[in-house]
Amino acid sequence: MANTNDTIIELIDVSRQFDENTIAVDHVNLSVRKGEFVTLLGPSGCGKTTTLRMIAGFDLPTGGKILLNGEDISLLPPNKRPINTVFQRYALFPHLNVYENVAFGLKLKRMPQEGKKPAKLSKAEIDKKVKKALEMVDLEGFEKRSVTTLSGGQQQRIAIARAIVNEPEILLLDEPLGALDLKMRKEMQIELKEMHKKLGITFIYVTHDQEEALTMSDTIVVMSDGVIQQVGTPIEIYNEPKNVFVADFIGESNIYSASMVGKYKVKFCGKEFDCVDDFEQGELVDVVIRPEDIKMVPYGEGQFHGRVTSVVFKGVHYEITIMRKKNEIIIQSTWAPEVGELIGMRVNPDDIHIMKKAILSNKYDGYINKKNNVCFGDGEFECDVTQLYPGSFVDEEGYLITKDGKQIDLTDVEVNVEVGLHDIAMSDDPDEGGAKGHIISIIYKGDHYVYIVRTEENEEDFVFDCEDLWNENDLVSLLIPKDKIKLTLVKTEDEE
Repeated sequence: MANTNDTIIELIDVSRQFDENTIAVDHVNLSVRKGEFVTLLGPSGCGKTTTLRMIAGFDLPTGGKILLNGEDISLLPPNKRPINTVFQRYALFPHLNVYENVAFGLKLKRMPQEGKKPAKLSKAEIDKKVKKALEMVDLEGFEKRSVTTLSGGQQQRIAIARAIVNEPEILLLDEPLGALDLKMRKEMQIELKEMHKKLGITFIYVTHDQEEALTMSDTIVVMSDGVIQQVGTPIEIYNEPKNVFVADFIGESNIYSASMVGKYKVKFCGKEFDCVDDFEQGELVDVVIRPEDIKMVPYGEGQFHGRVTSVVFKGVHYEITIMRKKNEIIIQSTWAPEVGELIGMRVNPDDIHIMKKAILSNKYDGYINKKNNVCFGDGEFECDVTQLYPGSFVDEEGYLITKDGKQIDLTDVEVNVEVGLHDIAMSDDPDEGGAKGHIISIIYKGDHYVYIVRTEENEEDFVFDCEDLWNENDLVSLLIPKDKIKLTLVKTEDEE
């Protein structure tokens, strides 16, 4: 299969599953152009490092394929790929000096020769390549230095020199600046970007640091839960987030639950606003507004108003918190009002980003057990089984009696289960609720938080709203009132 454009790496429907319940990468599709600086960005456990390892050949995909210049390399071993990797832990050899560390791979390299055995590189060839690599990372003259005497930033540059000395087509960088302090990390961000320009090769970079991604990348790939959420330039990702996760993860955002009240009209924070996105009237949506896009005006002017509750100086701007009824509004501005002051606010229609809600309710496959409880989401909950047959009741022996007198044993009957976003509560007593799991996501939406709790056994997710703030990774149990669990019978093929 020949490559007909400037794409160097292409992932086609790539998945990586470690066991029955652990899918690290889920049907990822991605194209990387030659010479591009691409960053895989996302929280810990989102699949970005696994994706990088599959490109490198350290992990093999369990589905899909990886193309290099149009050729399938999915099963090719790492040493056969024109790809080198730089890790967070530099893996330098402490007993070798700088020159020997950079030259190490070259001394093992064998160059193909027509009609002859592959030959080693000569000492002169090695010397020339090592010096060129050290010049690239601005460490010429350091050849005889021990790597143990170098700073963290210098060691990082040696690791990069060792990776580029083999002249790879692609350089993979897995959180390479994670071990550096903040000042050194910022300096290295600029140096890496400059190095990329000098080398002209493709960089694929992994980080969880949004600022790092925005600073260095040509293209950012935002990942969550093994799935690509959005691909775009730093400006596109920041200004036009495709969903609430991206908006929350990249930069600061005001996020609100809202509803469409007319054509190009949306209601949130108790007020109606003109917007540029067209959705169905009455549709529930999410609204995202960046803090710098809300302008403060005198009280009585603007589209809505609130009271200043906090002013924090951030160096280049003030971060101002304003309460409007129960909703919190964050504004970034170069001037600051007084705490307690009533102010007006204005936001332009094209600064109101509207997106579909990812989920409107929780839906599960479940079944009724012998206690007439419903089992779903790795848990067991009390429920009202009479809703399955209107006009029915449960007799003393636990059988359901229909309104026409028919007796039904519901044990193992399959049901569809639906639970609303406002109908789930949490407890820190792991045995109190019907199911338990860890909090894996928290998004603040002005007057409440949206939580995702994931169970351990089958990784079932519960999504719900709560006004109280908990901590990510907390182990909690989930409580759902029996009258909030909606049940319907699973239709058979004949019924459908």
